[in-house]
This record gives sequence, C-alpha cells and structure tokens, in this order.
Amino acid sequence: MMKKMIVASTSTIYGGKYLEYLIPQLRVHFRSAHKLLFIPYARPGGISYEAYTDRVKKGLKELPLLVKGIHEFEDPREAIHAAEAIFSGGGNTFVLMDTLIRQGLMPALQDVILQGTPYLGTSAGSNIVGPSVKTTNDMPIVLPDTLSSLNLLPFNINPHYLDPVPESKHKGETRETRIKEFHAYNKEIVIGLREGSWIAVNGDEMILKGNLQARIFKKGESPFEFESGRDLRVLLHTKT
Repeated sequence: MMKKMIVASTSTIYGGKYLEYLIPQLRVHFRSAHKLLFIPYARPGGISYEAYTDRVKKGLKELPLLVKGIHEFEDPREAIHAAEAIFSGGGNTFVLMDTLIRQGLMPALQDVILQGTPYLGTSAGSNIVGPSVKTTNDMPIVLPDTLSSLNLLPFNINPHYLDPVPESKHKGETRETRIKEFHAYNKEIVIGLREGSWIAVNGDEMILKGNLQARIFKKGESPFEFESGRDLRVLLHTKT
C-alpha cells in the first residue's frame, strides 16, 4: 500500500491562520500535484460548499495548487479517481460521512488513497480515515447508514483532544470519560490528537508530528502519553 496522508487534529491553531501551521508540510506532501480536489461536505457552521472552498483557496494560496471543490464536478466519483491530491476539511463528521455514503464515494476515496493519491484530512476529514467515526466530538445531526469509515489507519482518531482541567467548574464528562465509554463496547485503539498535532502516513509508516504528545487509549489499559516523532505502529505490538 502506498498511502500518503496527513491526518491532522485541526486546520487552525490558536493565533494562526487557516492551514498556516501545516503549509511547510503540505508543500512537500503535495509537491507532485498541480490540482487539489477539496471535499467541503462537512460544512463547518453550516456554511456553503462554495464559501468553504474559497476558504481553502485562501489558506493554500502560497502553494502552486489549483483548488476545486468536488461539488463543482458533474460526476464526483470520477473527480476522485482523477484527482492529483485530495483534502477533506473539518466540520461535522456525520454530515461528511452521510454525504459521502449517499453519493457512493467511500469506496472510490479508499481506493485512490490506497493507490497513493496524497490525502489531507483535518478534524472531520481525519475522523473518516480510521475504522469508524465513533470517537468524533460532533453532534449526530444527521444519521449515516453506517459509522464504519475508510479503515486506512488501524486506530480511531479523536481530534481536538482536550485534557481535563482540575480547577474547571465544568462538571460534565471529560474527553477521557467519553473514550472510556467507547471502549466499553469497542476494541480499537484511540489516538487523542491535540491541537497542532498530526500523523504523517507514508506507506505503512505512521509518524506522530507536531510539538505535542498524543494521548493513547487502549481498551482495558490506563491512558498514556506518546512522544512526537515516534512511529505509531509500535502501539499495535506492545502493551503498556
């Protein structure tokens, strides 16, 4: 498998512009592409596909890429197969999944990524590369036919991972609590990706990148920290 993916927690870090912190990596990641197919289906805040695509064009203006939204094509499946590079942005994961499934695009997306088409996912676009989207933080405002996703990584992603704040007055469930609930019914490893972190996938290699550690959750084990720069494949063969 020739997968080339950047699986990022977020598109924007605090104090930065849209996609700004990823530009050095994307310059290399998309170096062989002249055109980028953007999938705006997650619609953050309910914005239109056109407005979302314009946001991406502005965010990537430093790169020599022609950005075009998948909604601009008569045949979206053909657009995926012809794409030189693909970006699926953040927003609502359930809306993204529902739209991809209803249009019959999940198999096509999986096929081209496995064949080596460079893929960037942020937030919701990262959620869909794992076995399922059951560890998203989003509200299920629509109901996809399935929660099983592309299965291009052997573990689930929890983007925007937040650590508990001991002095907080908020007494609702923490992100860690929610992931423990997930493991009461599911066995997949969950990667808690903090803001500004991403996973660089090259073939079977899966390197955690960014300045922060990731929080790792394994069923039946205590959560632990994972250092940036390490290959996440080690999680598949070791116990803490």
